[in-house]
Amino acid sequence: MDTQGRRNIDPADQWVLDPATGTYQLRLDPDAAGQDAAAQAPGVPAQARGGDAPAGSARTPGDTVPAARTAPPSPHGGRRATRTAAAAGATGAAGPGGPRSRRRAKPKTSRRKKALAWTGGAVGFVVVVTAVGGYLVYEHFNNNITTVDVGDAGSKSVTHDGPMNILVIGTDSREGLGNKYGDAGSVGHADTTILFHVSGDRSNATALSIPRDIVTAIPDCPTKQKDGSTKVVPGTPVQATSPKFNESLGQDGRDPGCTMRLVSQMTGLKIDHFMMVDFEAVKTLSTAVGGVDVCLSRPLVDPKSHLDLGAGPHKLEGEQALEFVRTRHALQNQSDLDRIKLQQNFLSAMIRKMKSGDTLSNPKKLFTLANAATKALTVDSAIGSVSKLSSLAGDLSKVNTKNITFTTLPVLDNPHEKIHATVVVDQTRAPALLTMIKDDISLTKTRKTPATPDPRLSGPKATPHDTRVNVRNGSGIFGAAQDTVNWLQNDEGVNRSANIGNAPGNVARTTLEYAPNQADQARSLAAMMGLPASALHEGTVNAKPLAYMTLTLGKDFTAPGTPIGPPTSLPTTIQKTEADSAACVG
Repeated sequence: MDTQGRRNIDPADQWVLDPATGTYQLRLDPDAAGQDAAAQAPGVPAQARGGDAPAGSARTPGDTVPAARTAPPSPHGGRRATRTAAAAGATGAAGPGGPRSRRRAKPKTSRRKKALAWTGGAVGFVVVVTAVGGYLVYEHFNNNITTVDVGDAGSKSVTHDGPMNILVIGTDSREGLGNKYGDAGSVGHADTTILFHVSGDRSNATALSIPRDIVTAIPDCPTKQKDGSTKVVPGTPVQATSPKFNESLGQDGRDPGCTMRLVSQMTGLKIDHFMMVDFEAVKTLSTAVGGVDVCLSRPLVDPKSHLDLGAGPHKLEGEQALEFVRTRHALQNQSDLDRIKLQQNFLSAMIRKMKSGDTLSNPKKLFTLANAATKALTVDSAIGSVSKLSSLAGDLSKVNTKNITFTTLPVLDNPHEKIHATVVVDQTRAPALLTMIKDDISLTKTRKTPATPDPRLSGPKATPHDTRVNVRNGSGIFGAAQDTVNWLQNDEGVNRSANIGNAPGNVARTTLEYAPNQADQARSLAAMMGLPASALHEGTVNAKPLAYMTLTLGKDFTAPGTPIGPPTSLPTTIQKTEADSAACVG
């Protein structure tokens, strides 16, 4: 049928396949029912209809069958009419009493080719539409993402072999949220900060919360300006009660790269990337996953944020979810540290919900979640696209939820402050926790040994005669430095070793400081002393010829020749929350 209606019909298009017989029949328009019924003869091939067979089908001898008579004249002229007449003349008359064809038609083959043609066309259409739709969705998500160039504060590669450290920053910007949350007029400080450390073998991860009110020095910070220039925001030295950690973002124009630099300074870990969200993200993401399930051990009531939850299970989303993670006055001590525990529990529940089959198998939920997540995200430019974020997410998703542990950097009340509004890092408990993180030791019961040795311990080693080291004592053990020098010279042959006295104070961990051109000496001494990789600290500038390395003995030192290993378990005084646990909080 052409596009003009049923009255303008190409006669060749009236030959159709009869599913009952597997042969072609002439099907006349109802208005032409009075035409010769003998014209409805079986067996006219597609070729006899002027090449109207499905595109792509080939003519074979088996497709030629006798025709009862010449097909009705084609309005298209002699080409089709001549072809059909020739077919009739070649086969002779057919019909009752007429000669039969010496070859049978193969209707199954014809049907198969017709089906393949239609299927191929449909699949092609779906592929094109899907590709176009996928591209539009991809561009839509890309346009959602905000990026910041943090310069050398982060990694240029999306993923890499070995441990990875992602800094997750929640700002206290309350734009569009009324007066219930955050500080009035805040430019967006680092209100909630979590260092997400993923082990080199991707067997476990540790999410380290960093309290916002830690008093600490903030380093100088180069920041990229809109015109492409770089402005260095001067650092702030530590004083009795300031500056606080959260001022590393927003204050004096500091960007997330400044917070990355500060966290690296505090922990000794290189930060690869950052992801930043504001309060609004809690509302949109909790709604996108269909609510986050939490359990309370007691009622939480906070008149300031209007939070009112009874003890027991709750499904939180939207405004109520934000009230939950922001509350302090509903908690027993009304402290930021208690709020951190509440937030860790909420994030653990959200991780479980996001990785559940209910979310991953629901395309609508996945789209809503992806749309909400990309709109909420500000990231460093190295991961500032959907494809790069997908690659990073694919790498991080290798970690089993049961091996993700939330913990908090140990702190103490600030001794310089009577009202205890700020805190300081606990130098007794924090070093052990940070060492475990650096050494990829899981805080859960499951631990998988890294497949490859640490590069700091791999490679050529200098001879004892060519190893030069100064030893100083920060262990608290009287005479430890001299005992170590005696052991190195008499037992190990390190004649170029010397005791340079005591360190400025006792230190928690033994360290070996060396220059890049002394790496072979460092590996040699580490093997003798039984030093872990985390004890080795390489500088950035080569040392002068014949220069000495510096070995500082820490509290983990017991005796010369006794291996100094990292802690294998978390001290019981350090709080932790396992992402796979659904314990009640409050």
